[in-house]
Amino acid sequence: MKRAIYPGSFDPVTFGHIDVIGRALRLFDEVIVAVAPSEGKSPLFPMAERLDLIRASVPGETRLSVKQFDGLLVDFVKEEKAAAVIRGLRAVSDFEFEFQMALMNRRLAPDVETIFLMPKEDYSYISSRIVKEVARLGGDVSGVVPAPVAEALRHKFGKAR
Repeated sequence: MKRAIYPGSFDPVTFGHIDVIGRALRLFDEVIVAVAPSEGKSPLFPMAERLDLIRASVPGETRLSVKQFDGLLVDFVKEEKAAAVIRGLRAVSDFEFEFQMALMNRRLAPDVETIFLMPKEDYSYISSRIVKEVARLGGDVSGVVPAPVAEALRHKFGKAR
C-alpha cells in the first residue's frame, strides 16, 4: 500500500488544497493530511478546528486521514511509513521555497520522495492568507473554500454573509 503525506498549516483549507488532495488520492492508496501547528504564522483557527474543517470538507473519503504533526516532517513521514510527500505548487513563485525544502528533506530522508502537484487553474491564485483577508473584510469566499470553512470564517469574523 502506497501512502503519501500532504503537509501544511491549512489555516483554513481551500478548494486548492482539496483539489491537490484529490489528485494525490488518484496517485496513492492512502493520503494523510498532516497539519502543522505553524505558531509563527499566528493561525486564525486553533489546531483542533483546522483538523475538523479538513475532515468536514472531504466527507466520506476512506483513504484520507487527517493528523497533527510536530517536529520534522521527515520524522512524521517515517513514523507513518509513507513513501512520498505531496506539495502543492500554485505559481512559479512557490517553486524556489518548495524546491529548497524538498532538497533538505531528501538530505534528511533519501528514501522519501517529494511530489509536486498543481491545483486546477481556477484555484492557482487562492491562498489561505488571501481567503482570510477577504473574509475579514466581509467578502464572499464561498467560491474558494468548502461550505464548512466559509461558515467557520463567517462565524470567526461575525459576518452575516
